[in-house]
Amino acid sequence: MFIVSITYKTDIAQIEAHMDAHKTYLQAQYDAGHFIASGRKVPRTGGIILARSESMETLEPILAADPFHLHKLADYEITEFMPTMVGDDFRNLLGV
Repeated sequence: MFIVSITYKTDIAQIEAHMDAHKTYLQAQYDAGHFIASGRKVPRTGGIILARSESMETLEPILAADPFHLHKLADYEITEFMPTMVGDDFRNLLGV
């Protein structure tokens, strides 16, 4: 499992111009089973994605398809982790 921290490197007006395409991209990744959760950072300097992938090598091309990445609007920091404890509603995440 991976935590993807996205940091905007441009003004919000440029981010907003690509937001619809970004949301379409996110939905496609949810539909494919790659993403588990996502949302804005507070304050709004970027976003976070909780992703499921076999490896960093398989995740990187998925993230490269994000319109924010394609238009060089954001930087991506990826942290891999292995969930060992979860709340009752998230037991399906163990051993991913």
